[in-house]
Amino acid sequence: MRRWLVTLLLLTATPARAEEVEEPTEAGQAEGGGGGTSAGPGAEKGTIGVGIVIGEPMGICGRLYLQDDQAIQGAVGVAFIGGGLQLHADYAFHPYILQSRETFVLATYVGPGLRVVQYSDGRDSSFFALGVRAVGGLLFDFKNPLDAFFEVAGVLEYGFADGEGAGVAFNAGAGVRYYF
Repeated sequence: MRRWLVTLLLLTATPARAEEVEEPTEAGQAEGGGGGTSAGPGAEKGTIGVGIVIGEPMGICGRLYLQDDQAIQGAVGVAFIGGGLQLHADYAFHPYILQSRETFVLATYVGPGLRVVQYSDGRDSSFFALGVRAVGGLLFDFKNPLDAFFEVAGVLEYGFADGEGAGVAFNAGAGVRYYF
């Protein structure tokens, strides 16, 4: 699985190409375009991204940028640890930019979130658990309509079944998203 994730990240990086950088004018802005992350000459990168996530959970993910440094993100997919279906949503803040290059920006993100999971894992009966998440991750924001990410999250949850009660869980995943 590790080899597959490295291959996936390398494949997402290959479409990124160096573009001619415009010199700023006296007013301090580059000529010929508005603000935002550029997806190409004269094009804007969208604020809504949809893609896949591999890990816990494995499924479909999405992200909606509210501002350049704030986003709402979520995923729905299969929960391997404990089995079943998982849905989570987070409010992500981008406190630090670690690297800024012509082809990508490497940023960190942290934030709170919620998780709902239906545990089944071959048991005779399934049950739901509701929890709060604390997420942190790295975001490779390419200067094309793609980004790639790796995140980890701790979860405090309560299982709604006899004998389950409160517990601690861990999520980790990596994925890619396409913005439009």
